Amino acid sequence: MTSVNIALTGAGVIGKRHLKALQSIENINLVAIADPFPQAQETAQEYDVPLFESTAQMLDTIRPDGVIVATPTEHHSEPTLTALEGGAHVLVEKPIMATLAECRHAVEVSDRTGKHVLVGHHRRYYDLVNKAREMVQGGELGQLVSVCGQWNVRKPPEYYAADWRKKWQAGPILTNLIHEMDLLRYIAGDIHSISAETSNAVLGYEKEDAAALIMRFKNNALGTFMLSDQGHSPWSWEQATGENAAMPKSAQNVISFIGTKGSLEFPNLKAWKSEKPGGNWNTPIAATSLGGELQDAYINQLNHFAAVIKGTTAPRIDAQDATDTLRATLAVYEAAQTGCRVML
Repeated sequence: MTSVNIALTGAGVIGKRHLKALQSIENINLVAIADPFPQAQETAQEYDVPLFESTAQMLDTIRPDGVIVATPTEHHSEPTLTALEGGAHVLVEKPIMATLAECRHAVEVSDRTGKHVLVGHHRRYYDLVNKAREMVQGGELGQLVSVCGQWNVRKPPEYYAADWRKKWQAGPILTNLIHEMDLLRYIAGDIHSISAETSNAVLGYEKEDAAALIMRFKNNALGTFMLSDQGHSPWSWEQATGENAAMPKSAQNVISFIGTKGSLEFPNLKAWKSEKPGGNWNTPIAATSLGGELQDAYINQLNHFAAVIKGTTAPRIDAQDATDTLRATLAVYEAAQTGCRVML
């Protein structure tokens, strides 16, 4: 099997998560790390690869097939564009860029260079997510009527010790809802419009404590979503799946997809249907559990990146798709601030 050569820009927490996944993949070779901080030297030594201060400096010496960009969001643009211009495909962490203008530029450069930009919305690489997408978009639930979801957790006081976490850019909409927004778009389809309310009544910081959304999807299904980082509950993706070991698993489903033929509780995939066709409120309805084990999405994502580099598959989420997720997420702020429905 032909191997691909990968470089990493940004050897922080999420960069190391990618490195951990790479250790389990035989046909991907790590060839370099770019990171200006002294701590990265230890990581480069651990993986026995050269360390460079920047992506540009690295590309002067090494020509990888692909570059993983795992820097802070405000520093996504420069290494992504540099890698594309240097002839490499890119896997950049979510959100794709800090602004929509930077997103548009990345799409343009990707199109011009013919190099793909994949974006690290890693949940798209879970089988359970793709099963839900298949059921909803394949018509197994009939016509999709409504979507009801929530992400409610209470982050501890020490989480906000750093002042930057009190700013709106670090609030749960941009930090956490963007994951949920991408799931909703991926499973239920593109969003046509959003109305929203936000509140900071618990902590009083610049960032929001809670948000409430009403959405109309392009397929005319309606959706609601409740979000809070100050609501103590068992209802979040991380608690539902056990993806984050630091958050105790509750196994409680957090999104319901409701159609004319049946409904689906997600992410643990409990399907509700009548035994006979044409079910309604007069007919019994029963649940079937379809859930499976949670794989390592980062391994699946990197295998997919390698396949895209080889040209054997198309990106599961490209720069334009990820831009649409960011646009929908930012629309929540606009809708809440203006009091107006935002058309997407």
